[in-house]
Amino acid sequence: MDNKAARVFRFAAIGEACSWLGLLVGMFFKYVVVENEIGVKVFGPIHGAMFVAYLVALAWVTVKERWGLARLAVGAAASIPPFTTLLFELWVERRRARPAEALAGRA
Repeated sequence: MDNKAARVFRFAAIGEACSWLGLLVGMFFKYVVVENEIGVKVFGPIHGAMFVAYLVALAWVTVKERWGLARLAVGAAASIPPFTTLLFELWVERRRARPAEALAGRA
C-alpha cells in the first residue's frame, strides 16, 4: 500500500473493528455481568466515530483507486457486522497486491 488513502482506509478498518470489540465487551458487561453502562457509554461514541471514519475513508479510497460501485457497496456493507471491515480490507489488499506479483513474475 503506497498511497495515503489506502493507509488511512486500513487504519479506519482496523479501528472500526477494535471499536466493535470494545462496544461488544461493554454490552456484555451492561446486559450480562454487572448491569453497568460505563462500557457502552465509553465505546458507543468511539465506535460511532470510527464507523463514520471508516465510511469516509472508504469513499476516499474508492475515488483514489477508481473502485466500482459494487466494491463500494460491499465495503459499506462490511461496516455493519462486527469485524467484517478487517476481512474486507484484507481482501482489498490481496487484490491490490496481485497485479504487482503478476508483473514481477514476468520480469
